[in-house]
Amino acid sequence: MPILSLDNVNLTIQDHHILKDISFDVEEGEVVGLIGPNGSGKTTLFNVLSGFLSPSSGSITFHEDDITNMIPSKRAHLGLGRVFQHFGIFRDMTLEENVMVAVDALPKKQRAILGDMNDIVAETLEMAALTDHAKKKAGSLSGGQMRLLEIARTLKSGKELFLLDEPTAGVSPKMTQQVAGIINALKEEGKTVIIIEHDLPFISKICDRVIVLDVGSVVLEGPPDHVQKSKELCEIYFGADPTT
Repeated sequence: MPILSLDNVNLTIQDHHILKDISFDVEEGEVVGLIGPNGSGKTTLFNVLSGFLSPSSGSITFHEDDITNMIPSKRAHLGLGRVFQHFGIFRDMTLEENVMVAVDALPKKQRAILGDMNDIVAETLEMAALTDHAKKKAGSLSGGQMRLLEIARTLKSGKELFLLDEPTAGVSPKMTQQVAGIINALKEEGKTVIIIEHDLPFISKICDRVIVLDVGSVVLEGPPDHVQKSKELCEIYFGADPTT
């Protein structure tokens, strides 16, 4: 049974039909890339999945729970985590404190499963390759380091499904490899990940499947190599070839 199912999800705001009959399943342990040009509806779809927007019609199921109209906090309690495009880091806190605050905000059952706080902090900072900066204020980090901290902090939260919105944005090539390593480690643990990303080579390396959105609709879906070589993808990004 899929961990996540979308069935004919539509979103209309002020007569603008933004998402149009979105339907797909995500299997447990799968890493799925969500790509498409700017304005295609990717982040809006993440907002619907995480509960910040309610669909006009259709349904969303997480495990066996209908979460279509569920508020974000309840979705988080069920095991859905999200990393946003912009930093959610407390710059005036140390890296250790940033991790502690995130862990303490978890529901009691999830918090208990994670174990000792000192171990959680150490593992999170190690995941982000930031152990040497543990006592420093987060504001002293580079943009790429803050991104890694935010990703690692979310991914160590005990969630089952993660929505990553452009995790490599503002990250150096070296740190991009670290992000890939973090996601691969999650996959080995059986976690499920959906990634919005513009870096197609990155998507091709780490994703099992790619879903392409254009003007609010799913227009293409399949293995990364198939999608990347498709004529339809070239037309979406660069327009149809007038000679054909």
